[in-house]
Amino acid sequence: MLNRRSVLLGLAAGVALPPPAFAQEKLPVVASFSILGDFVREIGGDRVAVSTLVGPDGDAHVYSPTPADAKTVAGAKLVVVNGLKFEGWLTRLIKSSGTKATVATATKGIKPLELDDDHDHGHGHGHGHGGEDPHAWQSIANAKIYVGNIRDALIAADPAGKAVYEANAVAYQTKLDALEAEVKAAVARIPVDRRKAITSHDAFGYFVKAYGIAFIAPQGVSTEAEASAKDVARIIRQIKAEKVPAVFLENITNPRLAEQIARESGAKIGGRLYSDALSAADGPAGTYIAMMKHNISQIEKALVGGPA
Repeated sequence: MLNRRSVLLGLAAGVALPPPAFAQEKLPVVASFSILGDFVREIGGDRVAVSTLVGPDGDAHVYSPTPADAKTVAGAKLVVVNGLKFEGWLTRLIKSSGTKATVATATKGIKPLELDDDHDHGHGHGHGHGGEDPHAWQSIANAKIYVGNIRDALIAADPAGKAVYEANAVAYQTKLDALEAEVKAAVARIPVDRRKAITSHDAFGYFVKAYGIAFIAPQGVSTEAEASAKDVARIIRQIKAEKVPAVFLENITNPRLAEQIARESGAKIGGRLYSDALSAADGPAGTYIAMMKHNISQIEKALVGGPA
């Protein structure tokens, strides 16, 4: 590095000095929602500048883009999306922004869960996700696929950062392996007959398949769908018949529905789960890993106790 003395000496001697070194310009990346934004930051590190469209505690199901979002997307080199029809508004936003950015789908290669009629509330009107559950990040094994896809997209957009992105992805996937072991150990401590709970909307299908906790939801996979009185009555009957221990609130949904179900069924409120969005950075679920740790802690605490 050139110091002041060497610069002065060089000028006095008439020696041409090399141009000053400039900081590496960061790759502008847009992530559709907070969980993807966290993945991109983990893998991109100091080489990326990440903007997230739907921020902490935001509901990507019903988000309405702003003119500022169009400007943000227009300036991106890479846009990372979930896919599986999770962000129904995003295709229009990308088109209207005129961006030249590459669009990378983080769920590429993941086999989506198919939804039956009982778990596709409201989707006949074009507001939901079709027949596929988009909440694939709720399985940590799937999260590792997200990481691989984001790593590859970053390398394609910024080949000079290949070694950094690969190293960061390996380090992060090691953390995800440890997280999965922690989640499975917590589930193992819950008695088999108590591994069931109610949530506000059906965001935990991949978690159910991966870890064996049965979640029942009156609202379907999209918060755009309204739970009918018939749905709620059926859930309450099911809670009583199966002795479901707990009802969980979610950070992105109105708590009144879950509170009503708990009140009328006798199940206890088991705490707040983070499903489709992280908390603020200083909250209990400021990163994906913190979110999964928080959720399994709440689940274990609510379900391990005595009879409901």
